[in-house]
Amino acid sequence: MHETRSLREKIKLFTYILFPILITQLGMYAMNFFDTVMSGKAGPEDLAGVAIGTSIWVPIFTGLNGILMAISPIVAQLKGAKYENDIPFAVKQGSYLAIVLSLFILLIGLLLLDPVLSLLELESSVSHVAKYYLVMLSIGIVPLFLFNVLRSFIDALGLTKISMFIILLTLPINILFNYVFIFGKWGAPELGGIGAGLASALTYWVSFVFVVLTIHLYPSLKRYRILKDWIIPSWNEWIKQLKIGVPIGFAIFFETSIFAAVTFFMTAYDTYTIAAHQAALNFASFLYMVPLSIAFTLTIVVGFEAGARRYADARTYSYMGILSAVGMAVIAGLILYIFDDSVARLYSSNPKVIELTKNFIFFAIFFQLSDAFGAPIQGVLRGYKDVNITLLMAFISYWIIGLPSGYLLANYTSLGPYGYWMSLIIGLTAGALTLLVRMLSLQKKRLD
Repeated sequence: MHETRSLREKIKLFTYILFPILITQLGMYAMNFFDTVMSGKAGPEDLAGVAIGTSIWVPIFTGLNGILMAISPIVAQLKGAKYENDIPFAVKQGSYLAIVLSLFILLIGLLLLDPVLSLLELESSVSHVAKYYLVMLSIGIVPLFLFNVLRSFIDALGLTKISMFIILLTLPINILFNYVFIFGKWGAPELGGIGAGLASALTYWVSFVFVVLTIHLYPSLKRYRILKDWIIPSWNEWIKQLKIGVPIGFAIFFETSIFAAVTFFMTAYDTYTIAAHQAALNFASFLYMVPLSIAFTLTIVVGFEAGARRYADARTYSYMGILSAVGMAVIAGLILYIFDDSVARLYSSNPKVIELTKNFIFFAIFFQLSDAFGAPIQGVLRGYKDVNITLLMAFISYWIIGLPSGYLLANYTSLGPYGYWMSLIIGLTAGALTLLVRMLSLQKKRLD
């Protein structure tokens, strides 16, 4: 990271940081993508089971991982303010916090997994796959959370290519593990969708080992002594990080959990509808990695400029990122519209599932446009460490406005299951508009 003095320099630096983050996010989501696609090839029940398991896991993971994302703006602002000696302390305390949160998830899963699944009206085969997909996945929770803390530290320094290379190395390993454990190759048991959970867990361990070795060997990272001179946990530092991270985590949770809630409502329909819903949502979420990567980049560059009190530069980066995300979303929408049949056939050969998936994809075109507008603004606000008001906005937009409207449309109009997808469009649009108002107000105050 370094100071820029012209728009051309900003575009160059923004692109330099963004591109590796984008490849990293696409690579990380590709693991989920291949879990879903390869599970679908094992059968509709496996695809539906992975859909339910993913819908339980993703909101929890993204919410708690959002708490750990506090490391990114903290490190970016410390570097911008030239307080780099304070960075190792923050990262080490963030690692302690990651271990505590991951153990908390394991305890909650042990107590609540069976009761939650029993509330859903699932076929026994689908419920079985969902449960043991999550059980297998839990093997890799601790290394996954530690990896994300260390990755946030690396990215906040502007060294985003490192994360990219790690993910590019682990992605083929994940595909190989999927092939072995889903289909029972090379003497391994044929686990179907459950094998996708085991494959992901093993991949998380591999990623963690790679990032530890990188920090130990790479000179620009080794000098921070992250893996040496360990200190005792600091409750005060945890509180400091939690004050930033908890609002981020809950805001992300409210957004991702609405997708999970929609999937749960889909259990009122048949297995084909659940499978088609998951297929369309999986591919649309893959495209969402573009605005999400832009949001992560904005957190870094805006945090760096805000730490140095160069608020005009931070605002320039903000608009640059938002326009880029919306432009890419338009392109993504065209891809979905033109290649809907090809996308649907990636997930299933069943004609009914293919036709339902194409219908869901049509609605995905519109909600990903709203997401592409809102996600970068969230990244901007995180860069300013302005996180509390966004938590409230997210809750109102997604759970007070979005989901209830979807329930009404699904149950009291002819839309049926597609009404729930309308709730995604309504909720994400409301969220994007409120976040825009907050960003403009904050930038005005900082520049006055």
